[in-house]
Amino acid sequence: MLTFSKIKDTQSFLENERKHGRSIGFVPTMGALHDGHLELMRRAKNENDLLVVSVFVNPLQFNNAEDLKKYPRDLKKDEALLQAVGCDLLFAPQTQEMYPKEETKNYDFGELESVMEGAHRPGHFKGVAIVVNKLFDITGPQRAYFGEKDFQQLAIIKKLVGMESLPVEIVPCPIVRETDGLAMSSRNARLTPEERELAPFIFETLQWAKNNKGGMTTSLLKQKVNELFETRPHFQLEYFEIADDKNLQPVTSWENGRGILGFVAVHLGKVRLIDNIRFI
Repeated sequence: MLTFSKIKDTQSFLENERKHGRSIGFVPTMGALHDGHLELMRRAKNENDLLVVSVFVNPLQFNNAEDLKKYPRDLKKDEALLQAVGCDLLFAPQTQEMYPKEETKNYDFGELESVMEGAHRPGHFKGVAIVVNKLFDITGPQRAYFGEKDFQQLAIIKKLVGMESLPVEIVPCPIVRETDGLAMSSRNARLTPEERELAPFIFETLQWAKNNKGGMTTSLLKQKVNELFETRPHFQLEYFEIADDKNLQPVTSWENGRGILGFVAVHLGKVRLIDNIRFI
């Protein structure tokens, strides 16, 4: 596995690979890798000639300075996992390399960023869009792989690709879960042992909502989910939303014929976790 920290070196190497007809599958990450990341990489490796991975904790997408400070970092461990999965090139830049001057680029994603994560984390998706656009420019992939746990982020990136006319195929990949149902996330490492035992309640509640939606209106189902979390004092529910799978706008009826998902964001101790489940 090659490892580069400089943009110029990465671009030069990959440009030469593309000239020789090699396809590039790209998985952008912020490190603290887990099997959810590795599953994306296995698919990218299988569908392309080269697997390229970035590890960069992007400060622009954190609207909470304490969250950025506490984000888990272990590049040596990440490198060992990347070696094992057959990564061909790791791009691991420093912040100054990615942002030598203040970023002034702005994006307007309209209604996509007015709900859920966009509403609760102002500026988050602007930071995501800036770094993903830069990483696509640096790596020039044919395909880029993203997990559906961050479903709203995936929708934003798809829109970014259209807005910027980027020549990359966005490949959505299913959520990877622990055996007890908890969605794999780098943030799970920050849970205490007690919190980790409690955490599967998030997915259990989503499953309960899916199994019981038939006898309820969307508003009643939202009320019941809120009540379920109120019975668990360790959890602080930030939102539970029922939304369509295209524009992520709230839906008020099951009868609209569109794809519908349930989305949740919850604080467990000092850790913020998100998850989702498809209803229709």
